Amino acid sequence: MRKSLISSLILLALCTALYAGGQSEEKQSATAEGTIEIQFWHAFSDDARSGWIKGLAEEWNAQNSEFKVVAENKGSYRETLQASILASRQGVAPHLVQVFEVGSQLALDSGIFTPIGDVGKVDLSDYIEPVLNYYTFNDSVYSIPFNSSSPILYINNDMMIKAGLDPTDPPETFEEILAACEAAKSAGISAAGLGFNVHGWFFEQWLAEQSAPIVNNGNGRDSRATETMLNSRESKKVLNFIKELNDRGYYKYTGKLEDWGGSDAIFQEGKVMFHITSTADLGNITSAIDGRFNMGTGRLPIPGSSKRNGVVIGGASVWMADGHSKREQEAARDFIIFMTNTENMMDWHKLTGYYPVRKSSVDKLQKEGWFTSAPTRSIAFTQLLETDSNQATAGGVMGTFGDTRTIVEQAIQKVLNGADVEIALEEAKKLADLKLAEYNKNF
Repeated sequence: MRKSLISSLILLALCTALYAGGQSEEKQSATAEGTIEIQFWHAFSDDARSGWIKGLAEEWNAQNSEFKVVAENKGSYRETLQASILASRQGVAPHLVQVFEVGSQLALDSGIFTPIGDVGKVDLSDYIEPVLNYYTFNDSVYSIPFNSSSPILYINNDMMIKAGLDPTDPPETFEEILAACEAAKSAGISAAGLGFNVHGWFFEQWLAEQSAPIVNNGNGRDSRATETMLNSRESKKVLNFIKELNDRGYYKYTGKLEDWGGSDAIFQEGKVMFHITSTADLGNITSAIDGRFNMGTGRLPIPGSSKRNGVVIGGASVWMADGHSKREQEAARDFIIFMTNTENMMDWHKLTGYYPVRKSSVDKLQKEGWFTSAPTRSIAFTQLLETDSNQATAGGVMGTFGDTRTIVEQAIQKVLNGADVEIALEEAKKLADLKLAEYNKNF
């Protein structure tokens, strides 16, 4: 299904839910065994991650015989949110929903969720501040961070050494990336270059690193966003960097938008010296390389003229739907707190590369020597814990974030095909602002 169609369906479901708010009665869902079913809808389709959730649900169920958590994949992030809004409209909402970070405004506007911090007593002090910061709106914590990530630099250490460069001192700026690629090319390395898939997430991260918002009104957190900042000075720096990389023959990608797997494969197969992707891919990429070359990691490179501000948390969190009894909501809350407890988040991090989201998890990982035995993982925490908590790193909030990402990606691809940076960004801003204005008419 095309993304634009998915976005339209979500908006349709959202508007319907808003007009029908408060119509469904609270109800309990009993299974055939007489236990109360707690539904958790998520977006993981792979065996490793969905299996991990299923295993913890079974463990929690064994300790809470009155309830039964049923975890179910509902498609992509967008499709999962869409299905949840439609189900709520029909009076059969799930209890817990995994919502991707840029779906937050849609989730808020849907009116189908209750702040999870308001359901009884919830101690949130152990969750890492920059992570919790993203999911705090109007001073209320709406969801529990779960699979959280940020982009980092992946390095083919062997190529760097062959180019006469020090892999323990990786490039930290756009300018240093270009210089390293030039050095590698001069050393006869045909794979000199940087790869990352064309995705709006990286564009957003580079704005945040420059302390720049992606939308107005305090990045959409002081009041509803009404305008994007896609033609800002900081936006132009990002796209000019991508253009220069490409013009000099150093940018490597598959030609497709949002091709995570294809972009990873370019790096894994030794066809590029540097790669930018999510911390969540550390486990999979390490396994795929399988010792064919030595891999290192570094912080996300930023414009050399900028002071490092930090990253915006990516991934998703777990939201709690309305329309259920207090008893069921408290059980759902207890499960998600259990799933994200100290030990489970350590295990989750080791399995996937996602942040473990709890300070106690990071402390225990450090004490057991995890970052010494798995040094490529440590840079992700350094980058996150050094992030300043402000509106730029809290992340932008708007109801059309999915559409805006696609528009940004299309602008990047236009520039890769020869378009002027300023013209491409002006066109992107105009289109994104029209989409946002259309969405905001509903409120």
